[in-house]
Amino acid sequence: MAEALRVGIAGLGTVGASVARVLRDKAAELTRQCGRDIVVSAVSARDPKRDRGVDVSAAKWFDDPVKMAQVADIDVFIELIGGDEGPARLSVKAALEAGRHVVTANKALLAKHGVALAEIAEKKGVLLNYEAAVAGGIPVIKTMREAMAGNSVNRVFGILNGTCNYILTRMEAEGISFDACLKDAQRLGYAEADPTFDIEGHDTAHKLSILTSLAFGTKIAANDIYMEGISNISQADIRAAGDLGYRIKLLGVAQRTESGIEQRVHPTMVPTASVIAQVHGVTNAVAIETDILGELLLSGPGAGGNATASAVIGDIADIAKSRPGFQHGPVFGLPAKELRPYKKAQMRSHAGGYFIRLTVHDRIGVFAAIAKRMADNDISLESIVQHAVSGEVAAQKTVILVTHETTEAAVRKAVDGITKDGHLTDKPQVIRIERAG
Repeated sequence: MAEALRVGIAGLGTVGASVARVLRDKAAELTRQCGRDIVVSAVSARDPKRDRGVDVSAAKWFDDPVKMAQVADIDVFIELIGGDEGPARLSVKAALEAGRHVVTANKALLAKHGVALAEIAEKKGVLLNYEAAVAGGIPVIKTMREAMAGNSVNRVFGILNGTCNYILTRMEAEGISFDACLKDAQRLGYAEADPTFDIEGHDTAHKLSILTSLAFGTKIAANDIYMEGISNISQADIRAAGDLGYRIKLLGVAQRTESGIEQRVHPTMVPTASVIAQVHGVTNAVAIETDILGELLLSGPGAGGNATASAVIGDIADIAKSRPGFQHGPVFGLPAKELRPYKKAQMRSHAGGYFIRLTVHDRIGVFAAIAKRMADNDISLESIVQHAVSGEVAAQKTVILVTHETTEAAVRKAVDGITKDGHLTDKPQVIRIERAG
């Protein structure tokens, strides 16, 4: 049997403790699968006295994860600290430069420094594995990086944030407000005390930027993603979507266009009968459309200690199965130096169907003015629904428009015109309608 694979775990929070526990509880099974033992030789965390529910006393303790990465007697450095700078970046960089394999669950780090770290890993001939960084326990990175050789990806999209999916699911199922759902998500541990990173789309954007690089062979461009969150989704939107045969999901979408690569994160209406519309609660899902395979949908637990730990263990096992002299594949599918510069497609040229909800004064001429603005911008309407509502000051109506395929620019211009006409009593709501399998 080959020598044991020695690992060092930096960060012993929920995920780190779960990884240590699985490596202990599944030691015999992992040895049979990998052909060698996997041993936790070193650990690093803030508080050495804290009870984490797993005994790591046999491992050497390091207060400084960077020092552990540099001098510990380990083959693999596991980064579970979090954050795109500070100890996380410095320790991963140090481990790679020392010729150690790295496993990380840190999407923020990869979104900001992934290409630079990949260059170091490839130069040193070591692995930088990051399955747990995108969609938790779903093996989407391995699928895209290893199992789709020869396929050209046209579009990748999915539900990449469990917090948002949980909130939207409960809003629809129970008819309660966004704020009430968010408070429950925080109470249950699905949302942070400051939920901005999740609900405004930043978490989804980081994950999408990594998938975009894998899908299209471009450098990671997390700062070039069009982004909207879900905090402005109301019960009126949820009900209208249901009446029209749609369900609202926060999607991350990347696709190839004639003008470049389009990356966007925003609430989206998907047909209720589509597979992705059936993904509920904290579950994640990723759809990949290719020229050979067609559409592949991967779905499963997207967060939590066990789901993330499962992905980390899978990455460790891949390293354990490799042998000296084995030529490792590129971190992002292509050698880091061959990744193309990201060419951003203009969001305002995006084409598709749109849901538009307008709250307007209930007076003569309003509907005609709305129709004229749509016609002036060559927007064809699939349906128009009007609902009378009681206003505190004056009578109002809700006008719901569903367009045929049109452009983002045309919709925005039409809605801006309606706003300038003075017919609206509230901010307009525009939600894209996405083709989904």
